[in-house]
Amino acid sequence: MRKPGVERERADFADFYQRSRDNCLRAVLGGTGDRALAEDLVAEAFARAWSSWPKVSRHPAPAAWVVRTALNLRVSWWRRRRREVALDNHDQERLDRDNVGTDGALLNAVHRLPRRQREVVVLRIWLDLDTQSVADELGISASTVAVHLSRAIATLRAHLTPVAS
Repeated sequence: MRKPGVERERADFADFYQRSRDNCLRAVLGGTGDRALAEDLVAEAFARAWSSWPKVSRHPAPAAWVVRTALNLRVSWWRRRRREVALDNHDQERLDRDNVGTDGALLNAVHRLPRRQREVVVLRIWLDLDTQSVADELGISASTVAVHLSRAIATLRAHLTPVAS
């Protein structure tokens, strides 16, 4: 026999997953540039969110928790992978293929941003968190978030705006 509280937690998590998965995937894809890797990272982050759901559900921005966890997993993955030998770029997937409903040129431009600027863009713009929430999530000040966002937007404009002749 299942307890009503467990069923409610499952329903809450399922609702959260349905509402957040695509945005989290876009955010992580913007951070990694590799669709398959982003999908794996997001799946693992959601699995971890489920295993800690009572804590994660009380987080001020659970979707940001998932994205941050996925990006942290990416760092761990990168550290393990940098010791491996690549074989003829067989694992390089292009962003312009199957880009989760986001413009491929935009994803490429975001992926070229410095890590912290990319994280700020992902959390502030794609996940629509307020500046203070982004600051809290990244462990930096709100003014630093504003600076990174300003620089990132200027860089993105320079890369994405057509040059007038």
